[in-house]
Amino acid sequence: MRIAIVTGASSGIGREFAERLAKREDIEEVWIIARRLDVLEEMKNLINSKFVPIALDLSEKKDAENYKYMLSSRNPEVAVLVNAAGYGKFGAVENVGLEEQCGMIKLNAEGLTRVTYYTIPFMDDGGEIYQIASLSSFFPVPYISVYAATKAYVLSFSRALNVELKKRKIRSMAVCPGWVRTDFFDRAVEDNGVIVYYNKFVTAEQVVKRAFRDMKKKKDVSVPARSTRMLIRSAKLLPHRLVMKIWCKQQKK
Repeated sequence: MRIAIVTGASSGIGREFAERLAKREDIEEVWIIARRLDVLEEMKNLINSKFVPIALDLSEKKDAENYKYMLSSRNPEVAVLVNAAGYGKFGAVENVGLEEQCGMIKLNAEGLTRVTYYTIPFMDDGGEIYQIASLSSFFPVPYISVYAATKAYVLSFSRALNVELKKRKIRSMAVCPGWVRTDFFDRAVEDNGVIVYYNKFVTAEQVVKRAFRDMKKKKDVSVPARSTRMLIRSAKLLPHRLVMKIWCKQQKK
């Protein structure tokens, strides 16, 4: 059976990926993974019968191992893997609880790595891996410092993995949007009293459309929105101390 797998599929970028992949004729099932089974089942009932709802918390090692067991027991051919599960918290390190900080590392970096590692043996020629990173992957970002660090990991890991998998004809690409209009911000700013400067938003649809296009062009990084690409170029040219200073000024810190 030829399938696609999407983590973080219940909302935002993950949901957009899932809905588009379910329309592909060459994909028989789309495994949609998130913490809330009720939301996933509603997606299957309302959107597409190809969806296979799987409730897992990928920040938990035991849940990641349950995912591994599912792959081993069903032995599918994985055509596409989308690692969209992740979250961030805005606030100074000392004001965000340690468990929240470690939770970001466990899900955004460790969980993504486990899912990728467990999935690759089930991918054949032409397999595609989309790792959801961020604009913040490219430079240190005060007040979302741990989140940005996890996304820098995703960018580095994804690009290196793309080179390693070349002989197997499997492509890995980091998707690096700026601000995306999703539910991410509901959790990011909760109870932290942090005022964040938002520049132009892009939609999840724009992110996914660009990602599919860039994958066809064999790119290893996808950056939707011209404004975001300009920011990344600037961050590469300027000293990071200056980039962080500008960021803090925008946040009135």
